[in-house]
Amino acid sequence: MSQPTESASPVRELRLVVTAADYEQALHFYRDVLGLPERAAFASPDGRVTILEAGRATLEIADPGQADFIDEVEVGRRVAGHLRVAFQVDDSAAATAKLAAAGAEVIAEPVRTPWNSLNSRLEAPGALQLTLFTELGEGGEVDGGGGDPVSE
Repeated sequence: MSQPTESASPVRELRLVVTAADYEQALHFYRDVLGLPERAAFASPDGRVTILEAGRATLEIADPGQADFIDEVEVGRRVAGHLRVAFQVDDSAAATAKLAAAGAEVIAEPVRTPWNSLNSRLEAPGALQLTLFTELGEGGEVDGGGGDPVSE
């Protein structure tokens, strides 16, 4: 059985977003003890998130306030549990429709976020909550990629 090539996949990045009640402890463990390099860190009035490099994926550690903020932006209310899987895709609207047609429940249609991405939220098989996000350019157009994606 042959392995698909990287360019054949419609998914450009996988992010595993972990909401940690003890943000500092989780950040210390994954960044300082496990050794995942820090890509970026962001804060809102209600919380913080740090994006750590984990090979071809990232691990985001968000405190409950930041997780609440992300849900409010993407969905309008708190809906995610402890884990939410985020996929960077080329076209979040098309990918949302494709996954919905395959059985995922759309929680929120794509919405432009304060961090300039187009994000949707779905409940997927296996009881996983997904964010699909597309990075937007300065004028709101889809970014051609290669940039440093910001937390969904």
